[in-house]
Amino acid sequence: MWPVDAESLVAAQEELAGAAYEPWTPEGDRLLVGGCWVCFPRGLTGRGGAGDPAWAAAVALRRGRVVDQQVRTGVAGASYAPGLLALRTGPLMEAAVRGLRTRPDVLLLDAAGRDHPRRAGLAVHLGAVLDMPTVGITHRPLLAGGAWPGNRRGDTSPVRIGDTVVGCWLRTQPGVRPLVVHPGWAVDLDTAVGVVVSASGRRRTPEPLRRARQLARRAREAAR
Repeated sequence: MWPVDAESLVAAQEELAGAAYEPWTPEGDRLLVGGCWVCFPRGLTGRGGAGDPAWAAAVALRRGRVVDQQVRTGVAGASYAPGLLALRTGPLMEAAVRGLRTRPDVLLLDAAGRDHPRRAGLAVHLGAVLDMPTVGITHRPLLAGGAWPGNRRGDTSPVRIGDTVVGCWLRTQPGVRPLVVHPGWAVDLDTAVGVVVSASGRRRTPEPLRRARQLARRAREAAR
């Protein structure tokens, strides 16, 4: 069960930060890579609020081809607050991923992992709930810092909180702004980078996450 208030979520995150897991190792070159994305109505001001309509989409791709996809409609559990994203979108994302008929080998989502006040962002939390390897992808770090990488596809540079590496910048395409890769549940940084690079085509955003974003936005438009 997902926490329903900030106090219980903080306690769950502190527990997850030190939780043990069996590290995941990709096998073969036919990985089923999932993506999950949540969108909200256009025109929301500020941080949004509890009860905002929400559309969560989950997809599963193998070698760039969509194998399965699902959409779940619901409402936000809370307004947005840094470090507490699970209160707003966690249950709806879980429902969308569990709706897939084919379970992904690894899941990409728009969330932080260890770059978090308690080292357990939604990329870690959702993976633990689903018992599924996860990788977070964001446009910028949450707390960490680090210089951008080189300009070649696949170039990386670490992002750190103090002396601890919690993720990295990754250049998915030359000449475009890099993304931040966050190891989530059961995934180390090198594995996370490998998954993201292999799942990225000619666009900046990895294909499973891009397809999930498109699907969620189409569901939102269909509901207007």
